Amino acid sequence: MSTRACSVSTKVQLPVTSPAAPKNVNDGDLDTGLQHREGHAYRADMTTHAPHYVTLGRSGLRVHPICLGAMTFGTEWGFGTDVAHSDAMLSRYLELGGNFIDTANIYTKGHSEKVIGDYFRTGAGAGTRDRVVIATKFGGNMWPGDPNGGGSSCKGMMSAVEHSLRRLGTDYIDLLWCHFWDRLTPIEELMRGMEQLVRQGKVRHLGLSDHPAWVCALAQSFARHNGATPLVALQIEYSLLQRTVEAELIPMAIHEGMGVTPWSPLRGGVLSGKFSRTHLPTDDGSTRVKSDSKFLHERTWVLLDALHAMAAQKKCSVAQLALRWTMNRPGVASTIIGTRTLAQLEDNMGSMNIVMTPDETKALDALTKPELPFPCDFLEFVRSGIHNGTTINGVHGDGWPLSPQNASERW
Repeated sequence: MSTRACSVSTKVQLPVTSPAAPKNVNDGDLDTGLQHREGHAYRADMTTHAPHYVTLGRSGLRVHPICLGAMTFGTEWGFGTDVAHSDAMLSRYLELGGNFIDTANIYTKGHSEKVIGDYFRTGAGAGTRDRVVIATKFGGNMWPGDPNGGGSSCKGMMSAVEHSLRRLGTDYIDLLWCHFWDRLTPIEELMRGMEQLVRQGKVRHLGLSDHPAWVCALAQSFARHNGATPLVALQIEYSLLQRTVEAELIPMAIHEGMGVTPWSPLRGGVLSGKFSRTHLPTDDGSTRVKSDSKFLHERTWVLLDALHAMAAQKKCSVAQLALRWTMNRPGVASTIIGTRTLAQLEDNMGSMNIVMTPDETKALDALTKPELPFPCDFLEFVRSGIHNGTTINGVHGDGWPLSPQNASERW
């Protein structure tokens, strides 16, 4: 009997606090019309290993708010960690209550999936595979010269998933991502192919990674109107230095019931706290941040100055603070970390214990406010023309000066 992913088709009313988003901050101005949220901190007790879990998007799948990214498992790409250190990080992550691991068919030429598979099949995690949520991706081409080796076609997808199952040493994938938008494959073919994998019992839940908002919305609409398995997650780059996703992708994900799992929340290490105006990265392979990175400019140094000052006051690391900011954003379910050492893992997991005040969040928001595309600014401008002096769902709109002010002025 095939296994189907389960979902509850209920309309999401915006703005509301959902289980997919932490609730401990006033989220600052997103410029998306999303209402700010204030509440109590959710946090892991790092001494008793009793973390808080969240449901992923509009699904019942429970995941840890920090997802362990496995792109660093293996050294085949010139960076990353060997098998022994990868296994050690897996063990420590699980000890701290983590249960969500993210990889891809192409990571370290497939070795990343093999490391995870061996760990749960014959390594320290033997016998516990069902206790974790393993996510992997298809779309990357592992076969030079083969046009069907990558992409989102049914042929490429089915082949990639079979190889992933083999490397992972499992008969099912908890969450399957389409890694990036393949412009050449119709959305209908993509969604029907993924639905077939669910019906075959090889996949439990579905998500999209690095797709435009309109593609995600169209794909979700296709699933909804054809009785297919819905998308429950969206993986996108999101950090203090990459906020353009707040224009369309974040609001779309919330509306469509897709839990956001940000990648590169530290912008590849720029927000780790290791670099400054006087201490620039060296191109010696010790870091993925290059000396000519486009993110190393005065605006970033100003942000890092503020993060260092705030971190010193809160007695935490800069990386923990930057991670916590991303974790607290509307729609974010689980934030992906990519660590190469146990020390980095311990530090990143410590972000679960950070509580940011509304003023701290607003300060960081102001330093990193993105320039969003039309019609974002225009819609903010015309809010008064819609609300005209009223507050709706907590969002206030000033009185509109061009509105008729009384019955005698109204035609």
